[in-house]
Amino acid sequence: MARKDRVPNPPKRPVQAPQRRATPPTAADAERQKRLLYIVAASGVAALVVVVGFLLLGGGGDKSEAAVLEAAGCTLQSFPAASNKSDHSDVPTLTTKPKWNSDPPTSGPHFGQTAVWGSYDEPVPLVQTTHNLEHGGVVILYGKGVPEAEIESIRAFYETDPNALIVAPLPRLGKKIALTAWSAPEPTPGDTPDRGRGYLAECTAFDESAFSTFIEEHRGKGPELIPIESLTPGT
Repeated sequence: MARKDRVPNPPKRPVQAPQRRATPPTAADAERQKRLLYIVAASGVAALVVVVGFLLLGGGGDKSEAAVLEAAGCTLQSFPAASNKSDHSDVPTLTTKPKWNSDPPTSGPHFGQTAVWGSYDEPVPLVQTTHNLEHGGVVILYGKGVPEAEIESIRAFYETDPNALIVAPLPRLGKKIALTAWSAPEPTPGDTPDRGRGYLAECTAFDESAFSTFIEEHRGKGPELIPIESLTPGT
């Protein structure tokens, strides 16, 4: 290895003793110093206001689910999870009409077999899609008055990430689009499982940010905690 030339240290500067002020400060000097202190203090207050405002407004981070939906003109409601029988004996047929606590349903009694994951042109029995919600899916339903262009946008959105999603018409919604989910916290060993809550967002138009936020918040969080990767279209 070639020897590197040593870089000489910079010359030491002679240390000078502190100099005393030759003349006492004048009134003008005192006033100038006071003004400087005021400026520094005011700058500190202004900086604090900016920081507090930044934090109150979310620090530029992600907005809450409710705020994103509201900005898109949507509403968001949540409901305590309705009780249901684990053996599905409370919904013995596809024509059974359970008493749900939201419309469209977001939790509660459901048929023993889930609907096949996918995008539909015809209505799907809600007693089946409610079972899909329990597995952690998100169901997107649109009324008969929703324009075809909006429906095509929803279908195109679905195709970008279709796992654990169902898209289907529900004529009685009219001009509205509904997104439904059933979310529950992960159970603590030894405790009674918390069945969570049902969530219903209603919109008058497709909004990618709102739909993405709702799905990100709830998909894969159903009471049965089934991995999203296994909830693929056609299954």
